[in-house]
Amino acid sequence: MIGFISQSYVDEAYIHFVGIHPDYREKGIGRKLYLAFFEKVAKKGCKAVHSVTSPVNKVSINFHTRMGFQIEKGDSDVDGILVHTNYDGPSQARVLFIRKL
Repeated sequence: MIGFISQSYVDEAYIHFVGIHPDYREKGIGRKLYLAFFEKVAKKGCKAVHSVTSPVNKVSINFHTRMGFQIEKGDSDVDGILVHTNYDGPSQARVLFIRKL
């Protein structure tokens, strides 16, 4: 997991990347990592955590919503999912999430 507290908004944190080896998926490891991150950044004064995924990554979208993240309002939608167009460059729409702590 790669996560950090924003330098610009000290009460916000970001989960940048989480990867679980395929042999260890469906064992609750991702959930435990997220919960540990929430706890650590909350102790440092964070009030919200942000995360980003691709609109085609339905597993990630479902995981984030199950973890209490809300999809942030975007400027378009892909298959009914709100996205921010060109977020990661031309034609690179992304789903932005926020979870209040």
